[in-house]
Amino acid sequence: MTVSTLVSCSVVICAYTTERWSDLCAAVDSVLTQSVPVLEVLLVIDHSEELFSRAERHFAAESRVTVLRNSESRGLSGARNTGVRASRGDMIAFLDDDARAEPDWYRVSAAHYSDPDVLGVGGFASPAWPADRPVWMPAEFDWVVGCSYVGQPTRIEPVRNFIGCNMSLRRTVFDAVDGFSDGIGRVGKTPVGCEETELCIRIRTHQPTARLLFDPAMKVVHRVSDDRTTFRYFLSRCFHEGVSKALVSDLVGAGDALSSERAYTARVLPRAVVTGITSPRHGGLSRAGAVIAGFTVTAAGYARGLVGLRSKRVTA
Repeated sequence: MTVSTLVSCSVVICAYTTERWSDLCAAVDSVLTQSVPVLEVLLVIDHSEELFSRAERHFAAESRVTVLRNSESRGLSGARNTGVRASRGDMIAFLDDDARAEPDWYRVSAAHYSDPDVLGVGGFASPAWPADRPVWMPAEFDWVVGCSYVGQPTRIEPVRNFIGCNMSLRRTVFDAVDGFSDGIGRVGKTPVGCEETELCIRIRTHQPTARLLFDPAMKVVHRVSDDRTTFRYFLSRCFHEGVSKALVSDLVGAGDALSSERAYTARVLPRAVVTGITSPRHGGLSRAGAVIAGFTVTAAGYARGLVGLRSKRVTA
């Protein structure tokens, strides 16, 4: 596919804290230096005037970068919707403020949109650990740090949903399904999620023939901060993932919300435990224990989420 036939691309990057300033600049630079130029970068600042002013000054000379305030509710969903509304591209790509896109990121993603049934493309996110990878951290749980994990496809194939730090969607999708749902997804440092899962399920419900593709060649590197390398964060993220899954189940039904998770818990996690127990050297036992703990805490979060939703209905 030639450059001239690629769909135009708006890239939305959302940020909420000055603590990631160097990461944010690296994320924007990685988009501006793509092998094929993107149309624009929409940098949406989530309710931080200090960060907004700093970003506005820093990127003032870059004509392809527009700095915006999140005009919706605080949180990642509202910020992304703000970016979508301001965008002009045929496809809208999303990159986290602490991730860096590989040089062919846009070209690889855009090539799939020659198929009119392809409404979205997600890619591979590899972790950049601050030092060595924690020995107890099972690769099956790299989603805890926002990265690709064992159990995901290893080649191009349809998936239910994408990892939010590295995905693109056809612009017309947002006209049809009205963007990310308010009230779900990450707000600041609270480790909830699933906003992209709920959106992808809604897209497939609206258009059953839609194809959401995973392409491992669409790559980003996602930085893992020190605070996310602790076992405490691991358990907290797992618990909040369970809570988020309960909310998604309430919105779209448990059948769709847990379809991928059933296969993951039935095949991927048991294999990880067996592998860890039978290979105890180099942290195998601790990884097996982390898999069991992660699954248990996620299930507890799911149950807690369901109870909370039912309680709200009773008191409403």
